[in-house]
Amino acid sequence: MKRNKFIVIGSGRLGSNIATKMSELGEDVIIIDATDDSFRKLQESFSGYQVVGDATDLSVLENSYIKHAKTVVITTDSDNTNIYLAHICYYVYNVPHIFVRLSDTDKGRLLEGTYIKAIYPFTLSLNEFVNLSNEEDEK
Repeated sequence: MKRNKFIVIGSGRLGSNIATKMSELGEDVIIIDATDDSFRKLQESFSGYQVVGDATDLSVLENSYIKHAKTVVITTDSDNTNIYLAHICYYVYNVPHIFVRLSDTDKGRLLEGTYIKAIYPFTLSLNEFVNLSNEEDEK
């Protein structure tokens, strides 16, 4: 089976922007969100597919071609939901590349022993601030 789908779960600001960017780069993108209204955050250049549904329902994932996913990015507003979905993608569907947004850095421990990669917006923002601050000090 050829894995050629790029699936984004959660159409908030981060998920919508990732889906749009990957679509612009030529990926076959499917974005899933529980509410149809969330897709308004997608940019006009998005050329992928939108699926309205609860991604914790395995039938929604399967109807969204999860078995053909090479990459899944999970960006809902719930760390617990994100971890659950990441584990489903890892253990049930063997998705090769999984990225999960987490607000609580301590919850990253729940991903140990897997190849699931965590994205921590707080840490990224803090690191960017430190880098910008260091640039100012060098001037």
